[in-house]
Amino acid sequence: MFEAKTWWITGASSGIGAALAAALSAKGARLILSGRNEAALREVAAALPTESLVLPFEATDFARVPSIVEQAWAWRGRVDGLANNAGISQRSLAVDTAFEVYERIIGVDLMAPIRLAQEVLPRMVGAGGGHLVAISSVAGIVGAPLRAAYSAAKAGVIGYHDSIRAETTHQGMKVLVVAPGSVQTNVSKNALDGKAQTRGFSDTAIDNGMPADVAAARIVASLEAGERELILAEGMEAAGAALRRSNPDQLFDLMANLIANGYAKQLGAES
Repeated sequence: MFEAKTWWITGASSGIGAALAAALSAKGARLILSGRNEAALREVAAALPTESLVLPFEATDFARVPSIVEQAWAWRGRVDGLANNAGISQRSLAVDTAFEVYERIIGVDLMAPIRLAQEVLPRMVGAGGGHLVAISSVAGIVGAPLRAAYSAAKAGVIGYHDSIRAETTHQGMKVLVVAPGSVQTNVSKNALDGKAQTRGFSDTAIDNGMPADVAAARIVASLEAGERELILAEGMEAAGAALRRSNPDQLFDLMANLIANGYAKQLGAES
């Protein structure tokens, strides 16, 4: 399924992106690695057992996307799979959050994957099909406290890709939406606070979360099984995603109680 196929991963310099590159390469895939940090991308590429192309770009440089896609497609004549993984999170109460935070997070987490997918999708359909993998979040399902911008963007990622799946399955496209919970990455450390500044420290839940290589292995297994959605979470996070569909009122109360019981203060995001 992956042998000699070309997979393109954004946000590939660390975390889930780097782990997914390693997991796909171990299955025989060729990798296109994108992100902003070229040096880190080259480190990831150097550790892969298969050939790779380092293709750095800024995710929100929308005008440059057509030329980037042309380079990616020309490397081996097509792209068989695209994993839109690049993203940035948030840790701030909505009442304390500047609009700039919403602009930045929605730009990176929602508009950027849409822009890239819209450029890649017609080529994939024309070539007989391919895979789209969207890295959303449990926060895009449950509406997590202190993550209003992030939850909004990640909910949009789910909605967009669900629509693309409905429209293109008959054209050979396969779409997997992944909703991770806490995974051991720098997502919390790199999150924005209410003033659009980098937070600079992590959360206990993230530090104790699922290892990135385990997350990547589960994504690959879902692709092999032909699954269309993967809730990549455990414990209360997985239960919260399930509650959103089975008993939303109970979930809403649970989320509100988190704030009432000092969740914001625990994360250093109090007003």
